[in-house]
Amino acid sequence: MTAPEVLSAPGRAERLAVTLFPLLVIIGGLVGYLQSDTFKPLGTVIPWGLGLIMFFMGATLTAPDFARIARRPLVMAGGVAAQYIIMPLLGWAVARALNLPPELAAGVILLGCVPGGTASNVVTYLARGDVALSVSLTTASTLLAPIMTPLLTLWLMGEATEVGFATLMLSIVKTVLLPVILGVVTRTFFARGMEAVQPLLPWLTTATIGLIVAVIVAGSAERLATAGLLVLVAVVLHNGLGLLLGYLVGRMMGLSVAAQRTMAIEVGMQNSGLAASLSTLHFSPLAALPAAVAAVWHNLSGAMLAAYFARQPLPEEPRTGEHGETVPATPPLS
Repeated sequence: MTAPEVLSAPGRAERLAVTLFPLLVIIGGLVGYLQSDTFKPLGTVIPWGLGLIMFFMGATLTAPDFARIARRPLVMAGGVAAQYIIMPLLGWAVARALNLPPELAAGVILLGCVPGGTASNVVTYLARGDVALSVSLTTASTLLAPIMTPLLTLWLMGEATEVGFATLMLSIVKTVLLPVILGVVTRTFFARGMEAVQPLLPWLTTATIGLIVAVIVAGSAERLATAGLLVLVAVVLHNGLGLLLGYLVGRMMGLSVAAQRTMAIEVGMQNSGLAASLSTLHFSPLAALPAAVAAVWHNLSGAMLAAYFARQPLPEEPRTGEHGETVPATPPLS
């Protein structure tokens, strides 16, 4: 689960929120584990909390964000295809390779089938990637989620689940698509008011996510001690391979180095909030455990990757010539 800082130039509040986000999520998990009796009955708040998070995401989107999708059709198609091919198949492969119990396997597969995590936009910014492409890919994969997530989840789980396509799709429409649309409409008609509250959105989102993680952990506290390490291994493998393969896809597509970084982050970081909500609603609290772990790990790994990328020069940037003159950069292919 990740905070929706879908901004073309994330500001100080957004960067600080993403930097502190993993710590706050860890605190939420610890509180949920230590106070499981308090938070376990609050399971019904998860879809409402996710809906609020997705509303905040929609409230950060503007018309140019959607226009970018139309201007880069081939890159967009490649990025969304990579997201919905690589991560679902990796989820299935990791579950099989680690011989996960059915409930945990369902959680890992579902984590692979949800759209990209929206904190990827700020991570991309910190990594000196292509932020416009990141925003576009996050938006596109989220809008496609009502179809792609249930379709891929049920295909990869096969007969292991009794949940129907329509049931999953309706859940995603209610908790993702409608709140995003409502957020966009609110931003459109109340632009001045929404601009004023923009710095608060990352913190409101982080607080909501912390509460959701506390509830998720409380629901599976009894199994966390025995299954926690196995789930962590599965999440780290899934995320790490996704980041690597996403980067390689960007290279194979001939994208700029900045866009390759974006592709890695967009493919590797998942909307674990949606995975947690769907797992809790349609499977079990234990199935939501991989998403709860991913809520922390994806942001930690994203922060570490961003720190590494930020120290690496971009070939597209202007260079200084032998006599101190500025040498134009080679235009990126993306």
